[in-house]
This record gives sequence, structure tokens and C-alpha cells, in this order.
Amino acid sequence: MEFTPAEGRRRVAGTDWAALAAELDDVGCAATGPLLTPAECAELAALYDRPELFRTTVDLARHRFGSGAYRYFTHDLPAPVAALRGALYPRLLPLARDWAVRLGRPAPWPDTLEEWLARCHAAGQDRSAQILLRYGPGDWNALHRDVFGDLVFPLQVVVALDVYGADYTGGEFLMVEQRPRAQSRGTSTALRQGHGLVFTTRDRPVRSRRGWSAGAMRHGVSTVRSGRRRTLGLVFHDAS
Repeated sequence: MEFTPAEGRRRVAGTDWAALAAELDDVGCAATGPLLTPAECAELAALYDRPELFRTTVDLARHRFGSGAYRYFTHDLPAPVAALRGALYPRLLPLARDWAVRLGRPAPWPDTLEEWLARCHAAGQDRSAQILLRYGPGDWNALHRDVFGDLVFPLQVVVALDVYGADYTGGEFLMVEQRPRAQSRGTSTALRQGHGLVFTTRDRPVRSRRGWSAGAMRHGVSTVRSGRRRTLGLVFHDAS
């Protein structure tokens, strides 16, 4: 079956977005319903071995980011990647705008992904930020934020391409919230193959006695114990 934009919208519509928004508010990440079939996951994961599809490869150990590697796609995205990114943006946009209102921040994101990316490119952020990540035994990813310039979309999505507990062990998705005048809070999530995990790019609204404040958050990947863990990363702003 051809993975068209309409198919992407159909898959994304299968998520309970009200429940996802509530969980996202609570911990800064929340799972979608199934977005890819196992066969589609395997096909996407296999693209990692086609270097012509990517603009660059990042060795995590070389940059002291952890261990493992990932590759950034060119703007010529595979059909499932482009379709899912396009279908997810309008679903995430109301959540992003709601967070901006609570935090008293501007909400510069237009109604369409195409308009938003045009703004990114006009500001010099014109490199694709869609990634395939691959980890083996002993690999991990340090806590970080995917902020590539002044223009930032506050939510992003990771899609698991392998089966947790069968294809690999360990490698849980990690989020850590830095709480003012208190110990940090961590969340660990085992990703489900073909499902997405929506998570905050850098912070989330936290209710305080004075209203709302920004809870700073970072994400990473715990040490892979065995097997191979591969994921697709969907980012809604481009890189400078």
C-alpha cells in the first residue's frame, strides 16, 4: 500500500488526542496509537544503510553525547516520514498553542507545516531535522534538547521501529524534569513498535502558586542491554 498523506491522517486520527493531551500535561510525554505496521517499521529501519538518503551522520561517542549513531534525512523524505509529519503537525498545534498561552509566550506557529517551515528557512534554519537512530548493546543517549535555532516547535515525536523485550532490552526512553528548589523527576518509557511517543522539546507548563511556570525538561535513552534499537525521530522545526 502506498503511504499517502491521507493514509497518514487516518493513522494519526486513531489516537485518543484528549487523553494524550492530559498525559502530556502531567509528565511531558504521551504515547500515540499505532502509526506504522511491523513491515513498514522494518522498511524504514533498513533505510539507515542507504547513505544517499541522508545529509549527515552523527557519532554520539565522538561528540560525547553518549554511544550509538543517528542520521539526518535530506529534505527528500520517504513517503511515510513526510506523511506522518504532515498529519501530526495539525494535531500537535493546538497543544503547542495552549502551552504558549499558559506560559505567557508567543505562539508563532501558523496553521500549516509548510508555512512554518518556510519561516524556519527564511530565518536560516533550512536543514532537515528528521532522523533515524540506531543503538546496539551498550549504547545510550545523554539527556538533551533538540533545539536547532531560534525557531522551535515545542513538541516532537519518536516512533519505535523494533520490538521492546524481543529485538532489544534496555534502551528505555527517558525524560527528566528539573524542578526548582526540589529534586529532579524522571520518567522511563518502553516504546511500542510502530507507536509514537509525543514529548516536549524543552519544557512544559507547571502550575504554581503564582500561576504557570516552565518546567525544564530533557530527554535521552537508557543503556541498551542487548539487541538493536532503532527509532524514527520527527521534529517540527528545521535546523540551522
